[in-house]
Amino acid sequence: MEIRNLSVEDLQALMRLEREVFAAEAWSESGMLSEITAAHSYYIGAVEGELVGYAGLRISPLDHSADVQTIAVAQQARGSGLGRRLMEQLLAKAKSAGSEQVFLEVKSSNDVAISLYKSLGFEQIDVRKRYYQPSGEDALVMRLKIRQPIVLGIESTCDETGVGIVQGNRLLANALNSSMDLHAKYGGVVPEVAARAHLEAIGPTLDAALDEAGISLDSVDAISVANGPGLAGALMVGIGAAKGLAVATGKPIYAVNHLVGHVGADVLERGSVELPTIALLVSGGHTSLLLVRDLLDDVELLGETIDDAAGEAFDKVARVLDLPYPGGPQIDKLATEGNPSAIRFPRGLTLPKDLERNKYNFSFSGLKTAVARHVEKHQDAGEEFNAADVAASFREAVVDVLLTKALWACEEFGVPRLLLGGGVVANARLREEAERRCAERGVELRIPRFSLCTDNGAMIAALGSQLVMAGREPSAISFGAESTLPVTVVQTP
Repeated sequence: MEIRNLSVEDLQALMRLEREVFAAEAWSESGMLSEITAAHSYYIGAVEGELVGYAGLRISPLDHSADVQTIAVAQQARGSGLGRRLMEQLLAKAKSAGSEQVFLEVKSSNDVAISLYKSLGFEQIDVRKRYYQPSGEDALVMRLKIRQPIVLGIESTCDETGVGIVQGNRLLANALNSSMDLHAKYGGVVPEVAARAHLEAIGPTLDAALDEAGISLDSVDAISVANGPGLAGALMVGIGAAKGLAVATGKPIYAVNHLVGHVGADVLERGSVELPTIALLVSGGHTSLLLVRDLLDDVELLGETIDDAAGEAFDKVARVLDLPYPGGPQIDKLATEGNPSAIRFPRGLTLPKDLERNKYNFSFSGLKTAVARHVEKHQDAGEEFNAADVAASFREAVVDVLLTKALWACEEFGVPRLLLGGGVVANARLREEAERRCAERGVELRIPRFSLCTDNGAMIAALGSQLVMAGREPSAISFGAESTLPVTVVQTP
């Protein structure tokens, strides 16, 4: 006997068994079709030559709950334990999806089913009078509570020390300590300074996260840590802390990819990441375009920066304009006073000749140079220039390239959704233009709250939690820092 996922192709077999088991109370064919094709529905069937049983689950990610929609077993397969097998598979799915409780209704006279549900941990919580029609029989409402794992995540890839705590898909704490002010006098992140700052901040940040979550370290079920990509010295601090906690407490440890963590952060906003999705990650160190078909098993790098990341370009242009570090917020503020169409700065790697090899790659070095030359030309001639126009035109060029390539990817791969992540997502123009362009093209735009867009421990905990709930084996304690970890490696074994 094979138990597999059901699809529209199984509709007629489903309806035959539905009518056989439920007779006058059977669902209509249109009702069954809408059920098996609905978002967040999970239908499985047992096949032994023909369909001899099926069960359906509806998951509500935002409510962290699930409902057993139906379960049926053909007469000739009853008494074989098939009903239990189907229910166990539904409950495994609910648990892996982050559900904290599962509900179902059952006829008050169905003693066999009630006994099965109680043996699986369900308890009766209500009665719905005359729920089943046309028989008019009462329905017992039953509930199973699921304790989801508590995962502590550590992020130290660059200049933010982050410790986050999640339970299943629910955010419990997101503590952050930034060393940005220490780097400001150097005009950029200094790796040695970042590593020392992480050493000083990791203990207090850990304490702050535990206090915010209202738990002790004993309550944590697993440790998750970003082991790349990032600055090697900075990574080593977070990894060392995570390994120390794992060894001291005996908790399993999961080494995860920092970039995929940005995608996983959306789990904490709506309970799941809608898949597939195009993800555009834009920060001081990374500009990456991803096709995410499966968060844990199928992440493809479509393109990345071949020189300066977008955040780096903002910092360098800010220096040209005598603005303080970090440059992103400073340019964003100045640009509000300027005309974004005043100067036509180049859009790197968007010409027809670039598309064969670099359609989804990014280059901001030429743009940065063009801005510098524009400013130098006026300065050398003793002419004044409008800094606000320069800032606005530069920002417009960056935003145009980022969104043009991201939406090309949505169109080419037939993915009607775009997820933005990374610190540069704080840019007001990027958010505004993303909303406008996505609305025009019928693309769903997802932007997690800003505290989940920047580097943070919560996103690392969220990705670790997905691995734990999926039953993945923890990483070996021997893993190390991988500053160039490819995005296709979601977890280091």
